[in-house]
Amino acid sequence: MSENVSIRCGLIGCMGKMGQEIRDYFTTFGDRFVLEVDKGFINESDRPDVIIDFSNPVALDSTIELCKEYNSPLVIGTTGLNEENLARLKDLSKNVAVVQSYNFADGINIIREILEMFGRYFDNWDGAIVEIHHNQKKDAPSGTAIMLKNSLGRELPISSLRVGGVFGEHTIIFSNAGEVVRISHTALSRRAFAIGVRKAALFAIQAGKGFYSYRDVLRNSGNHCE
Repeated sequence: MSENVSIRCGLIGCMGKMGQEIRDYFTTFGDRFVLEVDKGFINESDRPDVIIDFSNPVALDSTIELCKEYNSPLVIGTTGLNEENLARLKDLSKNVAVVQSYNFADGINIIREILEMFGRYFDNWDGAIVEIHHNQKKDAPSGTAIMLKNSLGRELPISSLRVGGVFGEHTIIFSNAGEVVRISHTALSRRAFAIGVRKAALFAIQAGKGFYSYRDVLRNSGNHCE
């Protein structure tokens, strides 16, 4: 689907910082928010083509019910999801497309590809992950750090810092007796994530039912490593 097409969107967590960033970016394409939900607030004016959730795990039940009511695909970037939450999303994906990721930045997902393809070369090296986020982020370690660790398929210690207004920095460090290799990603603003969310929304609208990651979105657009 062309990036220039306009979308009717549902947005869960519409009053949050990420929700506001999504709104600001999407409206530059003429997208309309026909379903807006936040704590104690709901505004419905039309059927959404896709529902986007960047809120809180406690809102998941409501989000799933709205997806079922409108038969709308879901793009969800909520952090702090547990195994039960993920199982419920996978159950929803039997009926509609669900794109779930803890990070919608292209760069992070490209790094995941790199780690899966070349991480074995560092099997005999010491390794660690350092992640830094703003001081209002509640979960630690970040879902992104856990994704990166899982991409390597080995246990690594994760150090989490919560300082100031940092949008997100992740560094994977490998070291042996003679050298150090660092792979880093820095998000300069929330716009990096909003760009990916819109790509995921367009993907979800045209995808068949199923459970997808943002890497599926990248592969569909051709922006992936092979």
